Amino acid sequence: MIPYKHEPLTDFSNEENRHAYEQGFSVVKEYLGQDIPLVIGGERIYTDDKMENFNPSNREELIGYVSKATQEHAEKAMEVAQETFKTWRKVKPEVRADILFRAAAIARRRKFELSALLSKEAGKPWPEADADVAEGIDFLEYYGRQMIAMKDGVPVAQRPGEDNRFSYIPLGVGVVISPWNFAFAIMAGTAVAAAVTGNTVLLKPASNTSVIAYKFVELMEQAGLPAGVINFVPGSSRDIGDYLVDHPKTRFISFTGSRDVGVRIFERAAKVQEGQIWLKRVIAEMGGKDTIVVDNDADLELAAQSIVKSAFGFSGQKCSACSRAVIVEDVYDQVLDRVTELTKELTVGDPEDYDNFMGPVIDKASYDKILEYVEIGKQEGRLVLGGTGDDSKGYFVNPTIFADVDPEARIMKEEIFGPVVAFAKAKDFDEAIDIANNTDYGLTGAVISNNRFHLEKAREDFHVGNLYFNRGCTAAVVGYQPFGGFNMSGTDSKAGGPDYLALHMQAKTVSEMH
Repeated sequence: MIPYKHEPLTDFSNEENRHAYEQGFSVVKEYLGQDIPLVIGGERIYTDDKMENFNPSNREELIGYVSKATQEHAEKAMEVAQETFKTWRKVKPEVRADILFRAAAIARRRKFELSALLSKEAGKPWPEADADVAEGIDFLEYYGRQMIAMKDGVPVAQRPGEDNRFSYIPLGVGVVISPWNFAFAIMAGTAVAAAVTGNTVLLKPASNTSVIAYKFVELMEQAGLPAGVINFVPGSSRDIGDYLVDHPKTRFISFTGSRDVGVRIFERAAKVQEGQIWLKRVIAEMGGKDTIVVDNDADLELAAQSIVKSAFGFSGQKCSACSRAVIVEDVYDQVLDRVTELTKELTVGDPEDYDNFMGPVIDKASYDKILEYVEIGKQEGRLVLGGTGDDSKGYFVNPTIFADVDPEARIMKEEIFGPVVAFAKAKDFDEAIDIANNTDYGLTGAVISNNRFHLEKAREDFHVGNLYFNRGCTAAVVGYQPFGGFNMSGTDSKAGGPDYLALHMQAKTVSEMH
């Protein structure tokens, strides 16, 4: 593969960078409150029925009026995508990759603006928003290089008088359903992975973060992506989600989101509709219940720092977030006390202010759900810190720590998707790994230890798709730590990995006798 180096994160101790981010807010504020259209075959379509997207830090600040697609719009987009596929699939892979490289360059130039928009629309603090955009740039660069590496297929065995070739061809029209928590990175990564492999796309972003998705569609147009390759169809799952998943012309669905929705998509996609001549492929990433394990031979300061950052970064709204800390009993109190001390230092508030470590949770439904779990947690463990929220202006939940939680408790088993971490005590390392595996999910996990035998046991027995030693359990880097999980965390489709693009293609063997 062409050499790849990931996009560096911004150093906000540099005054120039902080000023540039503030300028990004100025740019964003010029277009807040605008009407956002559908984009089908390059045509802008404004609908009467619109979603109002508000800043989760300040419900009085309108981010944009987003046109909602109907089934009629979805059908039109499907027809356009089908027609565009006939030509796009024959465009040279190098040309498709070059569009991604140009898009990466444009995103790099607009990085502070795009990050500031994420702070406004998704409630992301500066470092989290910056990392989100950097990851999106990484996906553009990495998948472009991967496509070039895969363009000639894979060598297969030859026999005298016979020429055998094994190559990849695109699937067709894909429906990409992207999440709000990595509203630029995952949305962009899933859309361009489908497009660079020669497919055409119907992009249905999360309703809460449709404005940043529209800015991405504009960016791809600027980079030279032909009309009809990525069609922008925001709307409710109720109105168009099932329709697109069920559609007989849908060839594959790429989904990132909750377990319940992912399972529903998987079930619906399995049904062969009238006129459908293929089995739909599903690429799904569906969440996690992730654990950091700390043994009695660990750097305890590293352990505490890793738990705090992994549990409370972006208010715990990551499928990889640490929502469980399993600590060997010899060091349990020390780690819990230090995590509590560090958490008390965290600031919560509007992410437009750089000094706030945590911003809001995404919306009222999330706010209510998290506080419901806090009430459950009060019955299941000892509330050490937090447990409160404030929705008078935005949706703010304070970082919350529960201690002495039974491994079978609900807050140890169910995904909360908020700034809540549960501590459980293990008598030894073997029991700690058993507790860590005691979940339906298998996305990420981390072990903090200086004991090589413990690390090797975890390498074999800790059943997660992404396992980290002596660091937190979030922040996988494209190309370095391909990302995806086991069990109910999804199809283990390793985003940012060497086999991810192949999921969007089908292999074809051609054999010629001489």
